[in-house]
Amino acid sequence: MNDEKLNKLKENFKNRNIDVKYFETLEDIKLYLLNIVPIDCKVGIGHSATLQKMDITNLLIKRGNIVYDKELAIDKDEAITLKRKALLSDWYISGSNAVTVDGRIINVDHSGNRVAAITFGPDKVIIVVGVNKVVDTVEEGIIRVKNIACPLNAKRAGYNPPCVELNKCVDCSSKERVCNYLSIVEGQTDCNRIKLCIVNEECGF
Repeated sequence: MNDEKLNKLKENFKNRNIDVKYFETLEDIKLYLLNIVPIDCKVGIGHSATLQKMDITNLLIKRGNIVYDKELAIDKDEAITLKRKALLSDWYISGSNAVTVDGRIINVDHSGNRVAAITFGPDKVIIVVGVNKVVDTVEEGIIRVKNIACPLNAKRAGYNPPCVELNKCVDCSSKERVCNYLSIVEGQTDCNRIKLCIVNEECGF
């Protein structure tokens, strides 16, 4: 991302009361997270290929944090329990499907736990995205989410809605559709709650 675009993005998010941090590598973000997240707090994790690549869940557990990550579940019932506990965690770390230069954060969920936690519940929220998730407008962001992120996430999760084969959204009513809940963060009242971390790498879907 060039400096002009990054500065414009930062200014637009600042106007919406959201702080943006920019990092060159995922390793830089990993060190940042381990520095600012207290060891004695409970951390919820929103399912994310980017966070899995960072191995942040295991790093937090090894140093002493209690972590609620559905990927640690041994069955569906435990996954639901962990997702519910994450909603009441002290800190919540998640990826995002798209962020816009004009200052919005866009997510689509299958079950809604991630968009719920980002919106309300945990005291602090950190969202980590690669530069491939940055688009200019909400309209572009939704197109990206529906036609890129959702088909790839559905395939990864073992679901088979029409978009998996077609590689594009057809606004289906399939029982296996993964784009059930659309969230657009337009701003926040507490400037210290949500922080957006952008890394100069292509990460996730």
